[in-house]
Amino acid sequence: MPNSWVIKIMLTTLQDKVAIITGAGQGIGQGIAFALAARGAKVVVVGRTLSKCQATCKSIEQRFSTDTIPMACDVANHDGLKRVIQDTVKQFKTIDILVNNAVATSIGPLIDQQDDKVIQAFMVGPMATLRLMQLCYPYLKQQGGSIINMASTAAKRWDMANYGVYAAEKDAIRALTRAAASEWGADNIRANNILPHANSPALKKWMKHRPEEAAEFVKGIPLQRVGDCETDIGQFVAVLCSPESSYISGQSIAIDGGQAYMS
Repeated sequence: MPNSWVIKIMLTTLQDKVAIITGAGQGIGQGIAFALAARGAKVVVVGRTLSKCQATCKSIEQRFSTDTIPMACDVANHDGLKRVIQDTVKQFKTIDILVNNAVATSIGPLIDQQDDKVIQAFMVGPMATLRLMQLCYPYLKQQGGSIINMASTAAKRWDMANYGVYAAEKDAIRALTRAAASEWGADNIRANNILPHANSPALKKWMKHRPEEAAEFVKGIPLQRVGDCETDIGQFVAVLCSPESSYISGQSIAIDGGQAYMS
């Protein structure tokens, strides 16, 4: 088969599938949105800032000529999540892919953690993840679907000092994902976690404020680089949502250049 045919088939594996991606106005979410759109998916770009969501949609439409919807939403708000689902189904009729990428956290010593910041982190993280999975379930089970949730290798650090809250919220998401894979597998719904290192605005900000720790962090990556949001993270997610990955579910997969040991 000519290479051009192979490329054409690969880039249409998600043709007309409908994907909802939270936190897609920039960074990893945006990279995933680009990669799914490249394979033909219609993309609902959800984020706190409408202008960023609109910019992502404009780039998708220019690069891939696929349909998009930009939606401003605070994922900690249950009514806001309901509106996202309602508006998506109203325009695109169904939902095939859910990517829970939005994040909020509180980094620092446990003794200094404040209730409001920790509660907000869990509302944006595991609580929003659970709610969106519940809201999308009736549509995902109609013809089978894929859930991708964002976890982290923070809980795999030998020294978790200052990252306890972040690790806790991300490991809660891993548990919810595993439960979804177990409970909804009979409905042909797959659920997986990815644990990425990506050159996102959030990571750049962290590296700027913690340069020594960041240098050691990169040194600990066997491939000696931080991943690209689209070509490294997004394209892997696209494959994970595609038919060639139809037997993969309930897994936590580190996309981190070989840094973490996933036991």
